[in-house]
Amino acid sequence: MAMTQEQMIAAAVAGVCGEIGVSASEMDSGSIAAACNFSLHQQGLLAGLLAGVEGMATKPLEAVENACASGGQAVLSGIYKLQASLGETAIAVGIEKMRDDDGRADGKRVGEALGYFSDPAERPGKTFVFPHIFAEIMKLYMERWSVTEADLASIAVQEYANTRHNPYAQMQKVELTLEQATAIGGNNRYLVDGLPLKTYDCSQITDGWAAMILATEEGLARLGVDRHSCVQIAGWGQAVDPLQHAQRNVLEPAGAYRAMRGAYAMAGISAEDVQAAEIHDCFTVMGALGTEILGKAVPGRGASYWVDGKAAPGGDCGINTSGGLIAKGHPVGATGIAMIGWAAWQLLGKVPDALHVRNAEHAATFNIGGPVCASVCTVLRGPQ
Repeated sequence: MAMTQEQMIAAAVAGVCGEIGVSASEMDSGSIAAACNFSLHQQGLLAGLLAGVEGMATKPLEAVENACASGGQAVLSGIYKLQASLGETAIAVGIEKMRDDDGRADGKRVGEALGYFSDPAERPGKTFVFPHIFAEIMKLYMERWSVTEADLASIAVQEYANTRHNPYAQMQKVELTLEQATAIGGNNRYLVDGLPLKTYDCSQITDGWAAMILATEEGLARLGVDRHSCVQIAGWGQAVDPLQHAQRNVLEPAGAYRAMRGAYAMAGISAEDVQAAEIHDCFTVMGALGTEILGKAVPGRGASYWVDGKAAPGGDCGINTSGGLIAKGHPVGATGIAMIGWAAWQLLGKVPDALHVRNAEHAATFNIGGPVCASVCTVLRGPQ
């Protein structure tokens, strides 16, 4: 049986607190993220569900939502509370329950719920709104930069290879070759007539949760955690482009670039200093675009970065060594937190050996919401 939202929240809190041997009662504040709790479960007050976890009642808690960037927004919410001196410790929780109580996924219902995060003017005629929108973006990207379906499929192939070593990945037991990812037939089909998006270009409908504890140096001391065993969120940026299609450039989204540049500037580093990253590849074209926004490739060359093996765990910069949204899974509200968490594990040497990026000092994340609208970026610095 699938878990309830309450069970997911409790599991997230227990898991992250248990990792460092502390109690939820030691958290001074909290934020919780989800995107489809209203549309799929008729549940609005997620902060109240978080307060129902033992030790979390009567604290300053809030629910945050920024489409698929909700998880990253919850982490920023925790940071802002600490900066405002609302305590010394904060917990950020993200969940998404996208399947029914028997574990089955209703793709049409989930697609309708996710479609609410698009411009209403873009929805008519689209059965599955987001796959359709990103199929159009994929076509535009391929035509603008002379990129092939095979180039973009190489992103999925690398990510499926990564998940073979990630015990948390939804597609861990699935192997994918470039031939399988580009051939039409069986599980792989075009999702929209006349557009290039195929099944293997898409992320997974997933139930999941993630949580992260944030603390000031005083908070770490209070929790009994050695600061040298932690990563520092050294920089962050957040920006939102207009939802209306006519007001944004989906191939070079200004808000995403601004958020990433802001994170680098705050951390005092550049893209060249980043050795590992987790980016929001809800579809393979976003793997390419995200690589460019990360600063590892110029516009139009993001897919080539993957084709050339530079995004592999042993490449120039290990990108989405977790398997990314494509193969690890995309539990919407939890995704941004999971991305930061995996990047932190990379810097702490806690990922499986086959996925470990050696001697990484900095990692970055790029979490988006909507059709390349909301962006949350972070830069992590390893133990000092």
